[in-house]
Amino acid sequence: MMKFKAKTIAEFLKGNIEGDPEVEVTDIAKIEEGRPGTLTFLANPKYEKYIYETKASIVLVNKDFRPEKPVLATLIRVENAYDSFASLLELYQQSKPQKTGIDKSAIIMEDVKIGENVYIGNYSVIEKNAVIGNHVKIYPQVYVGENVSIGDNTILYPGVKIYERCKIGKDCVLHGGVIIGADGFGFAPQAENNYRKIPQIGMVIIEDNVEIGANSCVDRATMGATILHKGVKLDDLIMIAHNVEVGENTVMAAQSGVAGSTKIGRNCMIAAQVGIIGHLTIGDNVKIGGQSGVTKDVKEGDILQGSAAIHYKDYWKSYAIFTKLPELRQQIIQLDREIKKITERDNSNIKDHSS
Repeated sequence: MMKFKAKTIAEFLKGNIEGDPEVEVTDIAKIEEGRPGTLTFLANPKYEKYIYETKASIVLVNKDFRPEKPVLATLIRVENAYDSFASLLELYQQSKPQKTGIDKSAIIMEDVKIGENVYIGNYSVIEKNAVIGNHVKIYPQVYVGENVSIGDNTILYPGVKIYERCKIGKDCVLHGGVIIGADGFGFAPQAENNYRKIPQIGMVIIEDNVEIGANSCVDRATMGATILHKGVKLDDLIMIAHNVEVGENTVMAAQSGVAGSTKIGRNCMIAAQVGIIGHLTIGDNVKIGGQSGVTKDVKEGDILQGSAAIHYKDYWKSYAIFTKLPELRQQIIQLDREIKKITERDNSNIKDHSS
């Protein structure tokens, strides 16, 4: 990171300084690991205790932050500390030397169209009729299949594999090990208790500004297209099956999976390890809690939790009962014993009266 003074950072972020405007930083750090010459931030109140201990020289804080004790670091107050820190990281990323050029070990087949200022790394393979946009970065050992198109400014990190005819938009990021366009899971059961493979002749369309985490897979459609609309963000180790459609700006955390032909709306938030069965419709602005299993359509704006997933308020009411089941079991056992005692006593009284 280049050397910056607090006043320069404050001007860039349109923030207000409390402390020494001349203090300089050359690196960034987590607030609990701050050291002299570093910049950090405080956005989550959970970490407030560290601001009174940190050795960082500059801390970004929200404008409404009110310290309970003296803070040694210079503070820069901004509207949103997390967003401002992200802006600085983007600035730092852009200041790094940019890779360009085509490595001599890369294999580029005939009729490939390559834009300006493209980087293609060691041992990458670009098959025939592929189209590579301007400022694209293709890191080592990437495979780009026939008739694939990749939009401007997209980054393919090492080991990405893109099968034939898939389309990747502009400003996308595909992290290491991502596979786009492998066959969907299509098998027809046969009379002999085996399975016949159904050819997967569709494609994958990834629109602009999509980011896909490491070792995630997006399968091609049986027919038509599997689609990730613009702004979708997928974490690591995510499975998107054939003919799935994910709406704009939907985010999905690690180890989640969506089965075939399900349609997910815009601006949804899907937590880690969520499973969604096939052929469902998930409305816009839906939130699904971690480790939930979704088995039916979800209406717009709903919030779900559990497996099978239900409305989150109903889930937590049910969970509260679930945690008391051992206690309730003991009460039932005790009641059963009392009932048996009463029944035995009543039966004994009846016998005495009858005799």
